[in-house]
Amino acid sequence: MKPNFLLALSLATALLATAWNASAQASQGLPSALAPSGQPAQAQVHTFTLANGMVLWVKPDRRAPTAVHMVWLRVGSMDEVDGTSGVAHVLEHMLFKGTPTLAVGEFSRRVAALGGRNNAFTAKDYTGYYQQIPSNQLEAVMRLESDRFANNQWPDAEFSKELEVVKEERRLRTDDNPRAQLHEMLSATALSASPYRRPIVGWMSDLEAMTAQDARDFYRKWYTPANAVVVVAGDVDPLQVKALAEKYYGVIPTRAVPDRKPRDEPAQQGLRRLEFKAPAEQSYVALAFKVPRLASLAVTPEHDDALALTVLAAVLDGYSGARLDRALTQGDNRLADSAGAYNGLMGRGPQFFYLEGVPAKGQTPQALEAALRAQVQRVATEGVNETELQRVKTQWVASEIYKLDSVFNQARELGVAWTLGLPPDYGAQLIARLRQVTPAQVQAVAQKYFGDDSLTVATLLPQPSSGQPRARRAAPGARH
Repeated sequence: MKPNFLLALSLATALLATAWNASAQASQGLPSALAPSGQPAQAQVHTFTLANGMVLWVKPDRRAPTAVHMVWLRVGSMDEVDGTSGVAHVLEHMLFKGTPTLAVGEFSRRVAALGGRNNAFTAKDYTGYYQQIPSNQLEAVMRLESDRFANNQWPDAEFSKELEVVKEERRLRTDDNPRAQLHEMLSATALSASPYRRPIVGWMSDLEAMTAQDARDFYRKWYTPANAVVVVAGDVDPLQVKALAEKYYGVIPTRAVPDRKPRDEPAQQGLRRLEFKAPAEQSYVALAFKVPRLASLAVTPEHDDALALTVLAAVLDGYSGARLDRALTQGDNRLADSAGAYNGLMGRGPQFFYLEGVPAKGQTPQALEAALRAQVQRVATEGVNETELQRVKTQWVASEIYKLDSVFNQARELGVAWTLGLPPDYGAQLIARLRQVTPAQVQAVAQKYFGDDSLTVATLLPQPSSGQPRARRAAPGARH
């Protein structure tokens, strides 16, 4: 459930989640970032706003005759209300179910016929749709995507069938996965008011009660040009893309984006603990500490702390042989089969610093919990050295350079940036800021954020399996 540090950078968020694919222009011991062709990796991003309020970001990359086209909406599971959890994700599925001129399933068939691939995703902060196609087919997918954005419709019977697909997705990814269930309960225990406490896929009881009208209402409320960005990256001309966007997206009538009422999380006033019993081979323990998030690239003490916490996670679990690996998973008397750390860093809601691990045979979750906290306390007491930080920073820059080969990742980074209110070049700025974090800052955050008052501990307690496999109903094929 806990992604490793470098993967977490590439995703940019909690669960699941946030894309870190900007180039670092230079680094200690590394050359300026260049694409394999020799072209500068950090190509200019061209930004436009259409008359109806829809935003367009275009990033040319002429190395191959391919393009990625995405539509991102600043709406996700955090924008749902109690009783309809999962509706953002269900609606994402329904966007593939037709328009007045497009039959159910025809969207994906047409993209495939163009030589492309497509899919979609829902997160706590956003929903996104994408196609990767030969660049000379860009107009065709813009025509298709703009049609379903503006004219999505489907019969109730189609909704009922797809809802069963989503329920089965929940069973496979959560209900049949003890650690996934534990993390779901961890979020619900650690958070009281924040909508981040609800699972993206939704509670099963809410899915059981969901109606087609719930999805239609969510669509009409949030799917407006003023709440969306079109992102295009690849072998394209920015002005031609702009003309196509005005032709297909600019004519969509707009509506005002609904007001987002603040649902701030009250301060935690003591340790919270939960035990979760489930059929499993091994115990597992997860510690979640509430920490500040990086809400913008402004230089503030809180934002600097968020960056320093990300560096601390890398020191603990950012590379082969990092501190947790050396201290807890090696040797004859090892405490853990695996151990890790991860800092959420960014999102529209509250973030956590996670420590987690699987106790080795003969070791208890309580012993591993104490050992994980002791490693953070060691940093708080002894600090970290400059050599250790440079090793982490060098790996960051190298990773970012390699990721620039993916046009898809370039487009994804832009979508994440827009939905979180960040500039197109936030990745390069972020890496520059992270590289400026000092040993003293890392030690300071280790001293500041790891007390009991901000902590929720979840422990998986293995139980004997009933030995009876759960019966599954046949469901229509899911896209994911």
